[in-house]
Amino acid sequence: MSNTIVYALEEVGQIAERLLKAAAPEQTIWTFTGEIGAGKTTLIKALCRKLGSEETVSSPTFSLVNEYEDREGETFYHMDLYRLNDAEEALDIGIEEYLDSGRRCLIEWPGLIEHLLPEDTFRIKLEIGSDSSRKIIFL
Repeated sequence: MSNTIVYALEEVGQIAERLLKAAAPEQTIWTFTGEIGAGKTTLIKALCRKLGSEETVSSPTFSLVNEYEDREGETFYHMDLYRLNDAEEALDIGIEEYLDSGRRCLIEWPGLIEHLLPEDTFRIKLEIGSDSSRKIIFL
């Protein structure tokens, strides 16, 4: 069953909080899909703040994986797989180790690794509305 939320960009912090409450505790793998400019990184930045990360959050477009700590000092990962060409490259960066770590993984552009994701992955799709609002569909 999917849920839908329409929001304005300035509400992204509240949306991050709602998503954190909506996901089951065992859902540590979160994927973010949507066209460029839909707000994937912006939402992930808000999620990182809500998780208690005090670090500057940036897109790992070139580094592929950024590590952050939540308020309990637990490591979590933000991945951007946009620049990968195939699943083999994802395996080369150790994607399976991240997915199997038990740590929270926030993954932008997960298409290439869809077959590696656990069944209980928390999937978030972002869309841009005609009035520059955003729509999130999650399950």
